[in-house]
Amino acid sequence: MNLITWNIQRGRTPSGECDIAHTAASLRQVADADVLCLQEVSSGYTDMPGCDGANQFALLAHHFPGYVPVVGLACDMAGEGDGPRRLFGNMILSRHPVLQVLRHALPWPPDPAVMSMQRIALEATLDTPLGLIRVTTTHLEYFSRPQRSAQVQRLRDLQREAVAHAANPRAGAAGGPFAAIARARAAILAGDCNFLPGSWEYHCLQAPFDDGTPAYADAWPLRHPGQAHAPTVCLHDHPGRPADPFTCDFIFVGADLAPRVAELRVACDDAGPDHQPLLMRLE
Repeated sequence: MNLITWNIQRGRTPSGECDIAHTAASLRQVADADVLCLQEVSSGYTDMPGCDGANQFALLAHHFPGYVPVVGLACDMAGEGDGPRRLFGNMILSRHPVLQVLRHALPWPPDPAVMSMQRIALEATLDTPLGLIRVTTTHLEYFSRPQRSAQVQRLRDLQREAVAHAANPRAGAAGGPFAAIARARAAILAGDCNFLPGSWEYHCLQAPFDDGTPAYADAWPLRHPGQAHAPTVCLHDHPGRPADPFTCDFIFVGADLAPRVAELRVACDDAGPDHQPLLMRLE
């Protein structure tokens, strides 16, 4: 199973315009992916650089027929004047059947000294040839470390909760919203975490649980032991964002999937946003 995670930054190109068709073509060049985890997908915004207000969630679904599109909105705001609502968030596209979707609003404690926005973790349980896999994609807060730290703690709580659900299937009806749909034990967490390798948040997310819940593990050292993370951001000097390259995009896997990680690499793309796609192959 091939999975790509990418902060597409609204489909931004080096020239600053937003072009979802170009984003879709770039994704296909990386790999024939079974699962796509995308961050910073927008709709209705004309007040962000390069955005024309297009519904990028619908456009991505159009460009990937045969995939199940799953949308998770972090921001849902009134439009400008009589315009459409402004939507911003994450998206999963899956070739495999999507059995259940959960949308978790992450903590957003007040931090008035800096800009911030609501963040979300979008969770989908997929029925794959490797078994049921719970894929979560997220985009954590950039400007506020207290908020980001609280969000990391919540992601750990969700891992503990999901594993407990998998071990203790709930009673359910034959149909309707009370139907007992499985929540997978095997887990992937992918996205733009806005923390660095070695940071407190990085270690906290992977810390062992005291109840036997499988801990998350960064997939990079599983495939590249002893090697520093390849940078995922600022590999190319885009307008307004000259900076030294660094890493803030990750894929974490639960202990159940760690032995299956056959490949993990950064796919350098100099025709897209300043984030790079990250590809993982499970066998």
